[in-house]
Amino acid sequence: MDLSSWWEALSLLQKSYWVVASFSTVLFIIQMVMMFVGGDADDLDFDTDGDFDGDHGAGIDVFSVKSVLSFFMFFGWSGLAAIELGMVAWWASMGISFVAGLIMMFLTAWVLMLLIKLQESGTMKLEASIGKTGEVYFVIPAKKSALGKIQIVVNGSYKTLDAVTEESEEILTGTVVEVVKVEGSTLVVKRKR
Repeated sequence: MDLSSWWEALSLLQKSYWVVASFSTVLFIIQMVMMFVGGDADDLDFDTDGDFDGDHGAGIDVFSVKSVLSFFMFFGWSGLAAIELGMVAWWASMGISFVAGLIMMFLTAWVLMLLIKLQESGTMKLEASIGKTGEVYFVIPAKKSALGKIQIVVNGSYKTLDAVTEESEEILTGTVVEVVKVEGSTLVVKRKR
């Protein structure tokens, strides 16, 4: 049996399920591949669920593009499965499809929320460096006139970070300094006495 005769043998409901399932599955796979390989998934996304800047709450974004695509994907595939299992009444297959789609939509939103939390938990918190000591890597000019750099261990990782000082003299390379505060992404340091 060739593809065109197979397609013609399907009912209108089956054709609808096939179109919805196939189209949404392809888009869902593209979204997930781009998310995991680090591509710019926002090019295909109409929401902000790809923006992991730490401003998100702990709530679940049920209506993200990925979760809506998962709804349509499971709506189509479960509808086809219901028809294949002998549920010939259109309303029964539609009901099963709708419930399966909702379950998958909420499950996808929940998994994406967990992924966002996982990524956020790996974000370096510069405030953890306050009170710690480091070593000047590039000279830090006096009175916050320009940026220097220090090497310091923050959250268990050895980092080279931007630093300034409020002191009246520059701090030379190799000098041990203490972080007194954080201003944005810059550490404010003083000589360790």
